[in-house]
Amino acid sequence: MDKLLYILPALACPVGMGLMMWFMMRPKHGAQTQPGTDADRQELLRLRKEIDALRADRAPQDDPRQDHPA
Repeated sequence: MDKLLYILPALACPVGMGLMMWFMMRPKHGAQTQPGTDADRQELLRLRKEIDALRADRAPQDDPRQDHPA
């Protein structure tokens, strides 16, 4: 019986990890949104435009030839 008390804490970690993995892999019930909805696409398009605008603003400053003419 004393040995069982020593083994239980050692088994608690792997058993707990297995339970957590099992709960995370279970399918969720209830309202699910489909990936790639129209709102997601619009947000992605807006972010891509913002990135392009930021890159366009930064591009002339990164060109070392403009700072020091040869």
